[in-house]
This record gives sequence, structure tokens and C-alpha cells, in this order.
Amino acid sequence: MRRKLSSSAGALIDCRRVTARALACSAALLLLACSAARRSDRDLELWAMGSEGEAARRLVAEFERREPGLHVSVQQIPWSAAHEKLLTAYVGDAMPDVFQLGSTWVPEFVALGALEPLDERWPAGAREDFFPGILDADEIDGQLFGVPWYVDTRLLFYRRDLLEGAGVREAPRSWDAWRAAMARVKARAGAGTFAILLPMSEWEPLVALAMESGAGLLREGDRYGDFEAPAFREAFDFYLALFREGLAPKAGATQIANLYQDFAAGFFTFYVSGPWNLGEFARRLPAGLQAAWATAPMPSRAGEGPGVSLAGGASLAVLRGTPRTEAAWRLVEFLAEPAQQLALYRETGDLPARPSAWTDPALANDPRARAFRVQLDHVRPTPKIPEWERIADKLSRWSEAAIRGQLAPAEALARLDAEVDALLAKRRALQDSAGGAP
Repeated sequence: MRRKLSSSAGALIDCRRVTARALACSAALLLLACSAARRSDRDLELWAMGSEGEAARRLVAEFERREPGLHVSVQQIPWSAAHEKLLTAYVGDAMPDVFQLGSTWVPEFVALGALEPLDERWPAGAREDFFPGILDADEIDGQLFGVPWYVDTRLLFYRRDLLEGAGVREAPRSWDAWRAAMARVKARAGAGTFAILLPMSEWEPLVALAMESGAGLLREGDRYGDFEAPAFREAFDFYLALFREGLAPKAGATQIANLYQDFAAGFFTFYVSGPWNLGEFARRLPAGLQAAWATAPMPSRAGEGPGVSLAGGASLAVLRGTPRTEAAWRLVEFLAEPAQQLALYRETGDLPARPSAWTDPALANDPRARAFRVQLDHVRPTPKIPEWERIADKLSRWSEAAIRGQLAPAEALARLDAEVDALLAKRRALQDSAGGAP
């Protein structure tokens, strides 16, 4: 029997995202569903994305050794197709028992009713060895629906040599110090170079600044946009000033010829990025520059400790209603063990979600990784609603309009709030019909 979206989930999830290409797979999915129905309670299916899927194939061999008689079939899915494939599999009743979810996807699949609540299986005391801000992303309306598998956040990558050449001896810790350091770098480097790269298609740096400023992004139970609020406007003004003062180029991602070559050439000194670039910078930068780059936590608004950044990464979830729930949960527990998260790190570079894993010398003795360890104590999830990714796209659009001078900042934020309010109209209607429940 194919699953149907509930009326509430159908309204919250734009089913048009399940494209014609995905619907063309329905016959195959029905075959998969029949195959799933024939599987015994000792046969588990795990879907994982990208390089994590490759690593998972090797990790589950130890799980099968520990659990005689259990067999795990791992399907590796490209990240570019994963969201669509999961949605289509849900509609086709062909979901795996365990699957990897990007942190911003969790609210969407909770709205669909696809995820098994994990509170009873995973009591609060067992969660203490996870970064709280990362764990928070998996908690929806007081219930936990995922176990963090690896973490992702953003912080400063920078050229230490260029910063020191401008007379700045350490990474900036406050917004004022950061802006002053960028001005010095720019003045020394001269025309044709910049202090920081902030691709306008990347909304994450702006949202991290807004979180540090105390912005809620949405208001009244995530029912309306809150981008005109003073806290967001403060961060927006700081962000826009970096472009207005010529510290950041007005460039989209497609206008950047080669990030690593430009960084090596000194085209920019600072870049806000995530842990995947630890490996990329180590591989792609010339040997002579390997000692010249470093990482640091995001600067705070007032310089009192690290600034806030985004909680991201991926979690492991269990399909609600699978007849293999007990075995599926044991697989999740296994993959979330510190030893397995470290094994994943060694194979993929994905950072562990458990602080205890960070005592391993491979992480503890790496100063660039240590900056992420510090940052992970200062992260917040983006709003936990299915519409967030569409809201983020609108944020990129209207912030670019302000950067390019097509709209005054106040007008750009007013239009952003208006579009977000329209996008959330169905959400408000559903909540109002349910008596105001979030």
C-alpha cells in the first residue's frame, strides 16, 4: 500500500518538490516496497549519502559481527538526489529501516510522520555525550527524532601570514576587531584584492551573524518572518558594510573562478566555511602555504567568547512503523558510538558529534580542528520547520538585492518578511485550525 501524505503534512510540504522525474520512479519504488515487505526481521536496509554511504558499507561489517544473524544492506545515494529520493520512497512505501538525514531535513520528515520518536529508546542521560546545540536540531516539539552522526558548522578560515603582514597578530574575537583587521588587510593588499570572500548565494554567514546578534529569524512560533527586527537589522548592517566598504567582492558562487587558487593567490584573507574545507585546503593549497592558513571560531558581537554559528551535519533516523525497529535502533546506536564516529572521520573528514571522540589525538592535536571543537559549544539550529530551506533561498535573494544597491536595506528586509509571511500562510492556517498548536 502506497503511503499518502496527511492533509497537514501535505500543506506543509510542497509536493511539487517531488518532480516528474521522481514520479517516473514510482513503478520501481513499488517493486522496492514489495521487496521490503519480503525482507525478514533480520535484514536491515540503510541509506546513506555520498562518501558516508561508502564508509557505512565498511562500518556495518563490525555491526554484523557483533549481531550474528543480522544483515545490513547499504544503499549509497548522491547528496544531489537524496532529498527527492527519500520523499519519493516515502510516498511509494519503500523507505529503508535506517537513513541519514541532513539536519535541516528533520522537521520535514517529522511533518510527514516518517520518523520514529526515539525518547523512550534513548533516555536523556544517554544524550549527555553529544553537543547540545547539535542535538537540539533533532528535537521537534519536545520529542527527539534523530541521533547526530556527524557535525557541521561554520567558522573562519584565514591566511595567517597576510593577517600578520597587516600587523594583526591573532584572529579577531569581536566584530569591531574583525572589521578593523579586514580594513588593514585590504589597505595593505591594494586594488583588485579583498579582505573576505562572502559569496552572495551562501546565506549561512549572514544567519550566523544574525544568531550572534540575538535574532530569532522567525516570530510567534515560527509563524511569521522577523527579519525587520532590530537584532537582525544590526547583523544585516554589519554584513552589508563589508560589501559597501569594498572588503568583500560582490560575487556569486559562479563568479568565483577557483576558491583554492584565489585563496592561495591572496585574493582574499578570510572565508567563512565548514569542516569539509579542512581536507580540501590541505590537498589543494601549495605545499609552501600549508603553514600559512588557520581556522578560528566566529568572532562575537562584543568580543566576549566565541560568536554563535549554525548547528548542522547529519543524523541517523529510524523509519516509523518498520517491523525491524529494535534491530534498526541497535544499528543507529552502533553507528553513533564514539569509535564509529572516529572511523567515519578518518574515512571522510566528517567531525564527530560526541565530545568524547575529540580526545582522540587525530583531533586533539590538530589546531585547525580544535577551532571547530570550540565552535561546537556555541551553535544554534536554524528554525525547525519544513519551510526553512525555501526561506533561506529568499534570504539570499533579498540580501543580494541590498548588496547590489537595487533596494535600500529596510526595503529588502520588508519584502523578505512579506514573502516569508506568505510562504508560512498555510502553516498558520493549519495551526489556527488546530487551536493554535505549533
